[in-house]
Amino acid sequence: MKLLRHGPRGAERPGLLHADGTIRDLTGIVPDIGGAVLSDAGLSAVRGIEADRLPVVPADTRLGACVAGTGKFICIGLNYADHAAESGMAVPPEPVIFMKATSAICGPNDPIIIPRGSEKTDWEVELGVIIGTRAKYVSQSEAMNHVAGYCVSNDVSERAFQTERAGQWTKGKSCDNFGQIGPWLVTRDEVADPQNLSMWLTVNGQTMQNGSTRTMVYGVAHVVSYLSQFMTLHPGDVISTGTPPGVGMGMKPPRYLRAGEVVELGIEGLGQQRQDVIAD
Repeated sequence: MKLLRHGPRGAERPGLLHADGTIRDLTGIVPDIGGAVLSDAGLSAVRGIEADRLPVVPADTRLGACVAGTGKFICIGLNYADHAAESGMAVPPEPVIFMKATSAICGPNDPIIIPRGSEKTDWEVELGVIIGTRAKYVSQSEAMNHVAGYCVSNDVSERAFQTERAGQWTKGKSCDNFGQIGPWLVTRDEVADPQNLSMWLTVNGQTMQNGSTRTMVYGVAHVVSYLSQFMTLHPGDVISTGTPPGVGMGMKPPRYLRAGEVVELGIEGLGQQRQDVIAD
């Protein structure tokens, strides 16, 4: 099942992607794609709805972030061995955790906004994991039971803010529109193996990233279990699990985004995104 949110920013409504390719409206049936709706029971109830009878949403309607009520946007750094190598950094002995401000979250096709003073805005296609039920001190064998589903995530990053200025990575990761998620929340039953998904990203039609979740150092079950040892994960929390090689920072010479460019990205079975790059 592919769940989504549609409509103007700040006034999105719940919906789903019908088997016929149309978007159907869930307004009045569920309050939003968040909270208890993300539990196994909540998702089962949505599956029981006769989608054919739901109103069709116009095809040109804006898509919002695919989940509502995100309290934490957690990112895992250097989680692909080949990306760590291109960054000139060692594979970490434990997952590297940093936070992305929830105010960065936006729809899958909303623009990438280059912040004022930026000269090194970069791209990162990532597998997003959406938590469905509260997870605290869970084992790896239990971890997947707490996952509602998956999505495409673009962990947009300003590298100078991130690595060349004092302090932590957060300020280079949290600018407005630095967190496109969606187009859909694909429920976990539709993803046979989250550790075997191809993923790609292009800039102006040129392939920059062409990887697979197979090269992830710490897989989804490990990451969910690991995070739950340090913080309680709640429904709607998003974990962006790292990026394969091909980011601008790793090129020789480095190559960063400029206003007027177009970024497209996708993950096998999870849909794709398209973003115009604009200046703030």
